[in-house]
Amino acid sequence: MTNAQLPLSSIAIWERTIQPARRTLDAASARALLGLKLSKRDLDRADALATRAAQGELTDAEVAELESYRSVGTALEFLKSKARSSLTKAP
Repeated sequence: MTNAQLPLSSIAIWERTIQPARRTLDAASARALLGLKLSKRDLDRADALATRAAQGELTDAEVAELESYRSVGTALEFLKSKARSSLTKAP
């Protein structure tokens, strides 16, 4: 796949950037990444938006906000995947 054919979504770009399967983090960095999480306030807001989205009640601004939460959550999971991979021994 050429650069012109690569998926351009923020999630695809994050995955190519972080490369979660590569074991390139030292143990301390990996453990620090595993401790990252959204704040309770952000989790509550994302949950409220998701509930309203399921009911079809979001404004355009709220749709964008929910997408931001999803994008950040996905990037965080890529980072944590990389951290877990870095902490496991290579086969």
